[in-house]
Amino acid sequence: MKNLRGTLCFFMVVLFIHCSQAKEKIYRISNKSISRNIKLENGSLKTISFVNKNTKEEIPVNTLYEFQLRISEGTDKEGTDRLVNSDAFQLKKVLKEEKEQLSFLLESKQYGLEVELDYALNEGEFYTNKKLKIRSQMPITIERVDLELVDGGVFQPYQKKLITAKGPAQWKPGLGQPLFGEDAPFFMGVEFPASYNYVEEGKAYCGYLIGKSLKAGEAYSSYSSVFGLGEKQETIERTFQKYISEKRVRPLRLQVQYNSWFDFGGSVDKEKFAQSVAKVHQELVSERGVPALNAYVIDDGWQDVQADWSDKVWKVNGKFDTDFKFSFDQVGQASSQLGLWLSPGCLFGAQRAAKKLGEQGFELLGNWMSMAGPKYMGLLEKRMLELTESGISYFKLDGVFGHLNIREFELNGKDYGVPTMPQLATAGLSPSDSLLNDPKYDELKTYYLVAGTERLMEIFKKQHEINPEVYIVISNGAYLSPWWLMYIDAVWMINAGDAARGSSRTEELVYRDGVYYDIWKEEKTQFPMNSIFNHEPKKVKTGESKEGFMQYLLMNLSRGTGFVELYLKTPQLSEDDWDVLADGLKWAHHAFPYFETVAMHGGDPKEMEVYGYTGWNEKGGYFSIHNPNKNEAVDYSIDLGSELVMMEKSGNYGLKMVIGDMSENKASYKLGDKISVNLKPGEVKILEFELID
Repeated sequence: MKNLRGTLCFFMVVLFIHCSQAKEKIYRISNKSISRNIKLENGSLKTISFVNKNTKEEIPVNTLYEFQLRISEGTDKEGTDRLVNSDAFQLKKVLKEEKEQLSFLLESKQYGLEVELDYALNEGEFYTNKKLKIRSQMPITIERVDLELVDGGVFQPYQKKLITAKGPAQWKPGLGQPLFGEDAPFFMGVEFPASYNYVEEGKAYCGYLIGKSLKAGEAYSSYSSVFGLGEKQETIERTFQKYISEKRVRPLRLQVQYNSWFDFGGSVDKEKFAQSVAKVHQELVSERGVPALNAYVIDDGWQDVQADWSDKVWKVNGKFDTDFKFSFDQVGQASSQLGLWLSPGCLFGAQRAAKKLGEQGFELLGNWMSMAGPKYMGLLEKRMLELTESGISYFKLDGVFGHLNIREFELNGKDYGVPTMPQLATAGLSPSDSLLNDPKYDELKTYYLVAGTERLMEIFKKQHEINPEVYIVISNGAYLSPWWLMYIDAVWMINAGDAARGSSRTEELVYRDGVYYDIWKEEKTQFPMNSIFNHEPKKVKTGESKEGFMQYLLMNLSRGTGFVELYLKTPQLSEDDWDVLADGLKWAHHAFPYFETVAMHGGDPKEMEVYGYTGWNEKGGYFSIHNPNKNEAVDYSIDLGSELVMMEKSGNYGLKMVIGDMSENKASYKLGDKISVNLKPGEVKILEFELID
């Protein structure tokens, strides 16, 4: 009897151990660069660490929950919490278990939810992705989806959150910005421009508001989160930019183009436009050997706001052919393509048409059209795809969610799935009322931004399918999220005017570069400087010295944006002006490979501190330097050992002065050298380094 009892005890212990082991397991996705380790414990999954295969470093992660859902009041079971996290789910089935892909089916009987949890990475990538597919047994509304939740060790570089309806240069919604590791080189976020990734009380949340209503049995697939690893804490921003470069819908390109606005404004017509196309091509390409421009752009002035837009928006007025045939022919003779400006929300040049559309039952906010309205956005999509199919290769979308000073928000969009503020509409508030600046409305305002962003993304994806080489810029009323670049090519630098302010070229540079400093140095915005739309360079009169124009132009181009739009008064330019423009554009073509890593260095231009830009690749790089002080000369030290420099450790680099001179110039320079540069008042210098051995 004792032996039987002992045998039973032994088998019970073995069974207990076996069951305990069965309840715990480590799942892993891995390639040559990165490993993500996920622990199954008591039926729940949780990421516990990442491994950087290149540095052999394991990074533990204190995951709060593997995901979290927030569901609307009144849609969940009585007495249950509105926050539903992964701990409420049990593993039901392993759907896929491969080296680079994992997929699990999870179930929460308490909430009547099923979630398919997917992890993925590709060979050569240094980041992993995760996404959810959510299905409910009952009707629910998902308000927010969080895909990464970490307790400690994460910081939020971009801290601003100004989702304002009114206020000049006060539009900083903080959407679509990544988070970084505090003590380990990693980045994280959600691959969606309107995501909101933040740190609160030491806890990191990577997710987004959605307001998605699901019917019983209906499924919703989330956007993907990303978790990436770098080699050094000091260069994690560059690592993140490398990731963004890999995720772009189209590779970074140098897009040099002419825009008609400063030439003609709204008075442009096909004959005037043709004259400028011919003049620019003749002076820059034919006579001075600049590569053919990528596009010639008709700005505001081609749209017919007198017409009925209820069947087709953005109709062409009598100043141009209905199909732009004459203009297509003219840009074709210049070995180029045709681009168009238009205002998606009908902010600029189309408010009269917007009012008519509102009277006809289309979704008018206040003065402008809703970016989430299904009727209007359906017409906008149809028109933009029609224009893309016709051969328009460039689109400047000016006026998305508002402009520099005013934004409008959806107050009554619940009928088409946007959680909004009907109580404010009935109280007499306008969609741009300054009372909406109050942060207590931020979440409801964000629902509209999310819905509008998603609708624009749908259009952009279809344009890319029609023409994989299309170039799209979102301008006024956009916001700086690097994940926009998964759909378009460049974004307006928010909170800046169209034309750089100032009575001199120095003051113009200080104005624009001061905004650059605010965006990247002060606010720590994570967005590639090489994909910014900055409304320059401009040349609208002649008479300045060649040296002065060249310093302005090259300093402007050294900012490293791949989007160079020329704003010219073509009849007023002299031979010297065209010479300078040609030389500057040739340098931009030459230096463009360096723009991939461009960054700002030095101090605050607004404080008259020396500053500039630098960009590098494995073959070389450049430093531009500007002394904004118009009264005093300054000595400035360039450190070739800084984290901004990408010199090879054993390489020798020759120095070429693109503009300016050096009192001392060695035969070669190495990583770690320091160079002292003297700048006269207001002077610009550009130093270019090239690997020689």
